[in-house]
Parts: sequence; C-alpha cells; structure tokens
Amino acid sequence: MGLSKTHRRERIRKRIRKVSFGTSERPRLSIYRSNKEIYAQVIDDNKGVTLAAASSRDKELSKAKGTKMEIATQVGKAIAGKAKKAGVETVAFDRGGNLYHGRVKSLAEGAREGGLKF
Repeated sequence: MGLSKTHRRERIRKRIRKVSFGTSERPRLSIYRSNKEIYAQVIDDNKGVTLAAASSRDKELSKAKGTKMEIATQVGKAIAGKAKKAGVETVAFDRGGNLYHGRVKSLAEGAREGGLKF
C-alpha cells in the first residue's frame, strides 16, 4: 500500500532536516507552502531563534497583485532584505519536503536576487 501525499512529504521533510541544520554562521531558510500562502523563515537552530520572517500575508505583500508565483518571488526578495538587515549573507535552504519547482523555486530565485547565497 502506497503512502499518502502528506506522509510522503513528511518523510522527505524529516530526511532533509537530518542534513540541513542552521547555525549562527549559516542559518536555515525554512519554507512552508500552503494552498493559498507561502511563508519563509531564517532560523538559527543552535539558539532556537527566528532571525527573520516573511510571508505572502505581510501587509506590504498581501496587497500585491499577481500570480502565486510572482508573489512567491516577492516573498523571496523580502526575506533576503530582512535577513541582510539581521546580518545574514548565506543560508542553508530547507524546502520543507516540497519539490523544488513552482512557488518554492520562485521563492528561492527571489531570495538569490535579493542577495542571499545558498
């Protein structure tokens, strides 16, 4: 019997988290994607602290018009700007069990355009 989509994603997420660990020099860029929204956080796992966060529900981004892909790119640029203010240049990318295409890929490309390295 095959796994459901959520169980499969959860297994992939756990496998990614074994390898991807955020330190103070290289925090983890974690992404959560729901059907409507997309969220991103820069996390220092050693201290257990979120250094920066951005989502499509933020005030400046919730009024933005466009497709979900375009909004995800804007969220990527926003998280890159907030991370730079927090003094973060490089991050470890955690796609959260989602496949690297679509909105996850456009968020990552937006973060790269904003100046983050991963």
